[in-house]
Amino acid sequence: MTLEIPDALRFFQLSCGRWMSRRSQHHLLHRRAEAGASFIVVEELVKGDQRLAEIAAVNDESVEKMVGGCWVRWSGSMAWDRAGESHEDQTMFGLIPDDDSGRSGFLLRDRGYAEKAPVAGRFHMDDENGLILTTDYEMMNSLERFWFAGPNLRLRTSTVQGLSNNASFCMETRQAEGVQDRAQQPETSTKGPALFGW
Repeated sequence: MTLEIPDALRFFQLSCGRWMSRRSQHHLLHRRAEAGASFIVVEELVKGDQRLAEIAAVNDESVEKMVGGCWVRWSGSMAWDRAGESHEDQTMFGLIPDDDSGRSGFLLRDRGYAEKAPVAGRFHMDDENGLILTTDYEMMNSLERFWFAGPNLRLRTSTVQGLSNNASFCMETRQAEGVQDRAQQPETSTKGPALFGW
């Protein structure tokens, strides 16, 4: 099942909420896969939100071009984490379509995922209503595809090339309101390869 999604803004609106995410990350150099889990919260930034102006400013772009965006925060863990290591962060982004359909354009972030600096990437939606994001960083580049298998199930694949070469598959399940806002630990051992999708 795929959802009918007219444009990228609607895709991100459908992504708002609380999600439990399960990941299998394949480290190509080590030829091993690592499991992980995270709790993700996505909130909409509507046109006119001051935070969109902040994103535009750090990317030297006009906020008037933005149709909206999201604020995302996450907390999680991976099987190979060292003692005390955690994965907690947040980012904001805004969408600037480059055509009337709203299905392609630029995605501006206040900070990137691979490198912690403002970054502009490209988005476009394919014929199956999947959202594809491409981001070029100084030392690496990433390609991600997101799609809905149902209203409460979102899937994601990603590849990163550069200093780190890996590929990931994620399964993200929408959580009911009131679910405790914290990462849930993956049920995996830190020893040996771990295979497990989210």
